[in-house]
Amino acid sequence: MGIKKLQSIRGIHDGLPGDVAKWQKVEAAAKTVFSRYAFSEVRLPLLEPTELFVRSIGEETDIVSKEMYRFEDQGGDDLCLRPEGTAGAVRAYLQAGLTRAGAQRWYYTGPMFRRERPQKGRLRQFQQIGVEMFGVAGPIEDAELLAMARDFLLELGLDQVRMEINSLGCPTCRPAYRDRLVSYLKERANKLCETCNERMEKNPMRVLDCKVASCQSELTDAPEMIAHLCADCDVHFTGLKAGLEALSVDYQINPRIVRGLDYYNRTAFEIITDQLGAQGTVIAGGRYDALVEALGGPATPAIGFAMGLERLAMLLPEVNVSGPDMAIVALGDAVEGHALMLASQLRSKGLSIVHCGGGSAKRQFKMADREGVRFVLVVGEDEMNAGLVTLKNMQTGEQQQLAPDVIVAAVL
Repeated sequence: MGIKKLQSIRGIHDGLPGDVAKWQKVEAAAKTVFSRYAFSEVRLPLLEPTELFVRSIGEETDIVSKEMYRFEDQGGDDLCLRPEGTAGAVRAYLQAGLTRAGAQRWYYTGPMFRRERPQKGRLRQFQQIGVEMFGVAGPIEDAELLAMARDFLLELGLDQVRMEINSLGCPTCRPAYRDRLVSYLKERANKLCETCNERMEKNPMRVLDCKVASCQSELTDAPEMIAHLCADCDVHFTGLKAGLEALSVDYQINPRIVRGLDYYNRTAFEIITDQLGAQGTVIAGGRYDALVEALGGPATPAIGFAMGLERLAMLLPEVNVSGPDMAIVALGDAVEGHALMLASQLRSKGLSIVHCGGGSAKRQFKMADREGVRFVLVVGEDEMNAGLVTLKNMQTGEQQQLAPDVIVAAVL
């Protein structure tokens, strides 16, 4: 009876060396650029209480009702694997008592989990970088955050992108706009898809983002939020545009950019590429001034954005995963201990070393070749007794005998 072939869960991929090399490049760029803007890294848990997302995202949203990995643990606690990072960041901000500590600028990296239909650029476990800024309300801070997102992509060499911005209004101006939009949509309900009809009552602005072509044709003349802003929101949006222009950040106004959750307000933005088809949004974010209060804290302005590492990695060229610096070939049992000692000494000096495990010279050299090393260090009894080693350059074939204390200088 054969053993069933082991496979990963559908939509959950392994991060192999080539993938991780790209992720590390993205993470290094984030650390470099975000630190310039005074953002600090935080580490947030994968497990959160389900109630956190019910309160922040909403029981009836697709994320909570259909996509969360939710379970009850042995103690009866209702937990889930985090589907997104913002709610957990707000929980940490409140739990740490930072509401009176001034502006907080955070970023974090790690996996998120949603049971979505797997497709290119959309996975059930995906690596994400999130950015959150608490305690700042002005359009200048918004403009700087968007500039930071732009600078991050430039650090990665990704310049074939465009930034689109919108304003989602606020609780003062949005209700009247919502009524106008719902009235417009109801007149066309029989021509809109089933999903749009469901969203019409729960979150009508999401209808504007529908990708179904027949729906888009019905939405051509739909009222837009930026034409119905109150005076304060209009001033904020004007200030955002002026800040972006002062920072030489190119942008386009897209009145159809919306966020799926009601706590978002005012600034919303996406950075988009045409290189990934339907999943072309590489960074998305916005202002969420109501969320901290919704989760039990004081009214606190906040803004953030998120991006998927896998999606960004698809835009990067392949990264060469270099092999070890050196392999050690030990010729005979008598030199094995000496070879291990040499390997340890060289590692302590910063070289990456593999030991070829003894046996015939032919087998060991074959292993060294497979590892892709630049150099092979050959240690036999004669070399050991003479206090020497033989160093072979695997690219040129050149060999030389050296004292162990000059090996590092010879290979660097």
